[in-house]
Amino acid sequence: MRLDILKSLNTERAARRAAVIVTDVASGEQRFVKAADVAADPLHDLLEARLRSGKSGMEETPQGRVFLTVHVPPARLVITGAVHISQALAPVAKLLGYDVVIVDPRTAFASPERFPDVKVIAQWPDEALPPLGVDRYTAFVALTHDPKIDDPALLHALARDCFYIGALGSKKTHARRLDRLKAQGVTDAALARIHAPIGLPIGAVSPPEIAVAIMAEITASLRRAPDRPAGAPRVAEMVE
Repeated sequence: MRLDILKSLNTERAARRAAVIVTDVASGEQRFVKAADVAADPLHDLLEARLRSGKSGMEETPQGRVFLTVHVPPARLVITGAVHISQALAPVAKLLGYDVVIVDPRTAFASPERFPDVKVIAQWPDEALPPLGVDRYTAFVALTHDPKIDDPALLHALARDCFYIGALGSKKTHARRLDRLKAQGVTDAALARIHAPIGLPIGAVSPPEIAVAIMAEITASLRRAPDRPAGAPRVAEMVE
């Protein structure tokens, strides 16, 4: 790898930004493509697909075969609410390779005993979230049903480019949530980014089933092309 490419790659990785190294198989020539520049690249469709998958591999192009070496930051899951669903959701997310953080100021819930091997921050979102560096490789889930916790957490997530934002609650509960967030100046376009009711519609009832539905929807948001229809509505009404 050329020294200039290595330096550029290290810069992007340090900033948690994705990039692809394109290697011409015949000539060995390489070029470096930042994620921010993919849309204008001649190979944008191939590059975007590889970035969504997070996998490197060989591709055929009109100019010949190329090997695309993909560098994508590890995905993170930030959960507000040390609740029963979180107890099921955290290990599933870790199994899928996510770095998981749980934020809940209620120390009776946010304890290492209830969440072994998971980072738990027993602080209010306003204190806990800024140092985490929430970004476009972060999935953000609000599960407390408590507006004093979930609303400021969602405001923080909406101000960043999270690839997924979801919130627990029925349609009625979510409508009230939207009214509160609108009153704080959030636009309709921003509010439309919230997946609520949360999760894919698998008929989930128990906390483990709801956790599976949530991770399925997060995975779809991470891997699916942005212009592809989601197909079906989200998980049916949750308990208010």
